[in-house]
Amino acid sequence: MVKNSFISVISQEKKEENPGSIEFQVFSFTNKIRRLTSHLELHRKDYLSQKGLRKILGKRQRLLSYLSKKNGIRYKNLINQLNIRESKTR
Repeated sequence: MVKNSFISVISQEKKEENPGSIEFQVFSFTNKIRRLTSHLELHRKDYLSQKGLRKILGKRQRLLSYLSKKNGIRYKNLINQLNIRESKTR
């Protein structure tokens, strides 16, 4: 499974398995967001799914802002691993 492979990547970095960590929570929210986005491409008028998507996006955003304030290096590594943000090139 994708979840187990991501846990193993995180556990290699931290030497422990912690599914309650911020990185794992952001990873699971990102998977839910991607699933809901593909669902909403087919079912455009599913308003309850749209509401759920907005809630999950808000939760992920709060976790990411907390992580960026607390530890910027972990934030940047997580963003690069999950390919969430577009990189700023000049």
